[in-house]
Amino acid sequence: MYRFGHGVPQDGAKALHWYRKAAVQGDAKAQNNLGLMYGLGWGVPRDKAKAIHWYRKAAVQGDADAQDALGSVYEFGWGVPQDGAKAVHWYRKAAVQGDAKAQNNLGYMYAHGLGVPQDYVQGAKWFILVQAAGTGENENTGEELSTLENKMAPAQIAQAQRLARKWWAAHHK
Repeated sequence: MYRFGHGVPQDGAKALHWYRKAAVQGDAKAQNNLGLMYGLGWGVPRDKAKAIHWYRKAAVQGDADAQDALGSVYEFGWGVPQDGAKAVHWYRKAAVQGDAKAQNNLGYMYAHGLGVPQDYVQGAKWFILVQAAGTGENENTGEELSTLENKMAPAQIAQAQRLARKWWAAHHK
């Protein structure tokens, strides 16, 4: 409530206080929110090390937002050595939970061979899943998918579509 000023005056210091209380008790969402606050400098001085610390605590507990954030940390080398394989690791953990942003990021990694061998079929599969979710998570997904499909044989496109349908059916019962 304090972070966004819902029903109370917006106050980053109070938001930080309450997030920290919950985070030290092991609340993954609060840990992720502390990561965001430190990462973006919301109400606190920007601190990459503290952001990564809290993202990691939340990610290890399975928080998809924190896992996606850690993927970005490693993809771009934000406060850590750039490591595509670690980025893929964290993106995949969030993507298999259905996180559309992480699915988009994982598709990009496969499409461009970043941290994994380049695999157009896997890249397209993840982009198709983002579109199927209809969350509007990334407005560039359609463009990325179209660019990728222009590089693929019809059989590869069909394979990506089959893989996406299979994944969707297994995760949306």
